[in-house]
Amino acid sequence: MSARPPLGAVIFDWGGTLSEYANIELIDMWRLAAGHLARHSDRGAEAILERLVSIDERMWEGTTGDALAYGLSDIVREATRELGIDVAEAIIAEAGTHYLDTWTPHIRHFEDARPTLAALKERGLRVGLLSNTHWPQAYHERFLERDGLAPYIDTRCYTSEMTYMKPHPEAFRHALDTLGVEAAEAVYVGDRLFDDVFGAQRAGMRGIHRPNLGVPPYEGVTPDATIAALADLLPIVDGWR
Repeated sequence: MSARPPLGAVIFDWGGTLSEYANIELIDMWRLAAGHLARHSDRGAEAILERLVSIDERMWEGTTGDALAYGLSDIVREATRELGIDVAEAIIAEAGTHYLDTWTPHIRHFEDARPTLAALKERGLRVGLLSNTHWPQAYHERFLERDGLAPYIDTRCYTSEMTYMKPHPEAFRHALDTLGVEAAEAVYVGDRLFDDVFGAQRAGMRGIHRPNLGVPPYEGVTPDATIAALADLLPIVDGWR
């Protein structure tokens, strides 16, 4: 087997990798959205809430395989369809906004995220982001800008704007193409062994695992490296350059 070329790029997962894992109840995140939909229909808020949570969980569980990507409006739209609620697209969009507003106070990036990204850029590496998400791009960008991470990330790819989610190889190829690098030149860093490490390795990249207590274990995947904090990435990267 031929040797890998020098490392040219590092691509990160977002939730649980660059941003802290938020240990909160999904039902609480959807409560405001359900109330908004209830005000524009004849269905009770609790019934709508139960359906929104059920569909959110169902769609997310679908990412265990090579699932097609989906967006926030798809969850709300499917809930209204299943409940027989006829509302305008504007109401669906407003319900999604209420859901995002509920998440906002819980979103924080790890303290070592910005200095680690800056150190990677100082080394002349390309830096990317690839996130499995149903949140819209603009919502993520708000927090990257707020916490000073955006200037250090060359390209940001969100599956809510794509066709496939991780671990599908096309999701990783999209991120690689956007950065302008080959798979053998890149490493992916994430907190999920299946979606992130296995997916990256299957696409021809190296995969680094950053364990997260909020993510269940997954057997049968061996990462190329494991880190406890983002700053631990730097000596590994230096050895692969």
